[in-house]
Amino acid sequence: MQVIDMETYLPGPGIDPPNPGAEQPGPPSPDRLPPPPDYGFGHYDTIFRQPGREEEVSPTMSTAERADELVRLMDRAGVVKGLLATSRNALTVEACRRHPDRLIGICHLSPHDGMRAVRELERLVKEDNIRGISAASLYDMVPADDRRYYPLYAKCVELGIPVRIYTAMTYASDRPYDLGHPRHLDQVAMDFPELTIIAGLAGWPWVNDMVGLLRRHGNLYCDTAAHRPRHFATPGSGWEQFLQFGNTLLQDKIMVGLSWALLGMSMEEVIQEYLSLPLKDSVKEKWLYGNAARVLHLG
Repeated sequence: MQVIDMETYLPGPGIDPPNPGAEQPGPPSPDRLPPPPDYGFGHYDTIFRQPGREEEVSPTMSTAERADELVRLMDRAGVVKGLLATSRNALTVEACRRHPDRLIGICHLSPHDGMRAVRELERLVKEDNIRGISAASLYDMVPADDRRYYPLYAKCVELGIPVRIYTAMTYASDRPYDLGHPRHLDQVAMDFPELTIIAGLAGWPWVNDMVGLLRRHGNLYCDTAAHRPRHFATPGSGWEQFLQFGNTLLQDKIMVGLSWALLGMSMEEVIQEYLSLPLKDSVKEKWLYGNAARVLHLG
């Protein structure tokens, strides 16, 4: 079965997910004291980092070599395309230029930059073939329905590109846990019915809210990034309604984000967990390939 991965990474010493604004909240100052251990973004290392994976690739690899290695891993696992965002838009552009038929670049731009960000988004799309934007309240410290995002959303509609919105609880313990609550998507979907909205990370732990909003808005989709697939079928995990509706009424709304490096797994291992879920075979094809191909206009 072919797969489109909605969240992939460049291999290397440590994963390289988008990381803008990961510094401590508050005004920058040389007098700021370092945060306590396991606090703020450091808490992600405790929850997600898996030892060993980053040692499989030389730390001296260039971006081109890292992109080549990623595509080799994709070939081995049957992943035909991957959605890529990195800590720097220029790095994303470089990797996607290396493999434009396999990697789909999305960028992060700060809503705090106003119209400068809007102009940069247009340049990235028209000159560098960026195919979407990430709105990450986790980093920007404002929820997705904040008015400062609206010029970027309007430009996405004009350019015909999707926005992937961080939709999940944040584990960074120095900022509000509900910045990524699915409720923030509701107003955006109402105000921009022509905008293709992808709720990245599927809204956990507010899964029932996510299911309701997916039913409510025709322009809203979600992906499963950052979660072990096997837990979707674990009783008591909180995913029961997601799996039930994802196998029936919402089967055309869900796409997979393998998040293989984040989980410390190979792509094959993650895909196998999806194939082992109690889903209809036709639904597995939609989750793993068909829905993303349609939503991202991949033909």
